[in-house]
Amino acid sequence: MKFTIQVNTGPFTHQASDSAYRFTLAALESGHEIHRIFFYHDGVNNATMMCAPPQDDRNLQVLWTELAAQYELDMVVCVAAAQRRGIMDKKESERNGKEFANIAPGFQISGLGQLVEAAVASDRLMVFGD
Repeated sequence: MKFTIQVNTGPFTHQASDSAYRFTLAALESGHEIHRIFFYHDGVNNATMMCAPPQDDRNLQVLWTELAAQYELDMVVCVAAAQRRGIMDKKESERNGKEFANIAPGFQISGLGQLVEAAVASDRLMVFGD
């Protein structure tokens, strides 16, 4: 089965980010395909490399980055939601007159069209969070 995953909550505000990560990992380990993971609303906070949780806590940004590298996943961050929350790649930071980019490796910024395309191309769209 081919899934698209939509993550709507941040890594420390709700269990949904953890659930999305664990679902994605379990699906991949079971032989399913992940077409795209789309981070939307507060879910874009999973993509900032400025997060520094305590050592005894999980770091979902690192977990997502490692999973993307291992399985060559397409992880897309909604551009509008990211800009509102101060998450930018180099192109967006330059365009907005900011000094640096803070998007973590493995994530890319794009628009809602990527979510629509992924939903059409997948068997199931799984939404985690409000």
